[in-house]
Amino acid sequence: MKILVLTNFGMGLYKFRRELLEVLCGNNEVYVALPDGEYTEKLKEIGCRYVPFEFNRRGINPIADFKQILDYRKLIKKVRPDVVLTYTIKPNVYGGIACRLTKTPYIVNVTGLGTSIENGGLLSFISTTLYRVGLKKANCVFFQNKENYDLFVERKIYKGTARVIPGSGVNLEYHTYKEYPDDASYIKFLFIGRIMRDKGVNELLQAMKDIHMLYPNASLDILGGCDEDYADLLEAEDIKTYICYYGQKNDVRPFIHASHCTVLPSYHEGTANVLLESAAAGRPVIATRVAGCKETFDEGITGFGCDVRNSDSLVEAMKQFIELPMERKKQMGLLGREKMQREYDRNIVINAYCEEINNITNILMEM
Repeated sequence: MKILVLTNFGMGLYKFRRELLEVLCGNNEVYVALPDGEYTEKLKEIGCRYVPFEFNRRGINPIADFKQILDYRKLIKKVRPDVVLTYTIKPNVYGGIACRLTKTPYIVNVTGLGTSIENGGLLSFISTTLYRVGLKKANCVFFQNKENYDLFVERKIYKGTARVIPGSGVNLEYHTYKEYPDDASYIKFLFIGRIMRDKGVNELLQAMKDIHMLYPNASLDILGGCDEDYADLLEAEDIKTYICYYGQKNDVRPFIHASHCTVLPSYHEGTANVLLESAAAGRPVIATRVAGCKETFDEGITGFGCDVRNSDSLVEAMKQFIELPMERKKQMGLLGREKMQREYDRNIVINAYCEEINNITNILMEM
């Protein structure tokens, strides 16, 4: 069987879907089409056949976007896959349209809505219309949280076969439990994510400034590439006493293990992988009470929630965590690990994909 994967970024495909690709490569020809990058060779090493495919992940250019549909159509006709798997907005929409034009079975993964849909207005109308066209003939659409699924149903964007899965899941053998830091003389928070407004970076920086004034022993490590212009702010001398910015890191595990708590004040998520990975290692989390974050922790048991776009609410959640006895912090981490084992094992996601691909295989055999 030939399987073609369309996505926009090699790092996400490799880090969060490597195990699925390994399973699929075992008995199938798996092609991946995405821009070239540092993870291209890693994808080849697990058995994928790489197809260069360049496009602008963020730009909105009708001519370029129409060309992307034509390029996807040309690619599908060349590879002649039995099924196409798509991830992220542009591959979902434009890849979906190309699959419709070529009558190719396809499975879509809605990894998150993004501001283009959530903020309303003309851009939201355009985005939902494109999604409606791109997803119409999908064999199955995976949603990473129920609220995203409910929104698509409510707005009549998609009404076919759909499943809610636990995000990308977490590899519990790779992200193992690690003993909690036993030094109570300091508190180290951790943020992992793209450095951009929608990840709540503005609120995080303000909250950390307030927290440091109240708790001089509290600090924050930040990991991630700057998608927006925050570089100068993160390098400012006045915050270096309590914030350390490390840039992009291929392996975040040492930073998770060294931390007491992961903080993610994001405005929206599909399912936040960083919260899953942190909980799997036995670290409590603090995150906004938005879809894709709030499901990953149990309030007051494995983490604390805060209001979105509200630095004061984030400060209160961080204070609440800091004031907990060390043994309670450790217990929250242990319970977080158990939640990941129970609800977010990556094998759940792999099995869901295998089931839907098998459904398509059975349909093809009957034709």
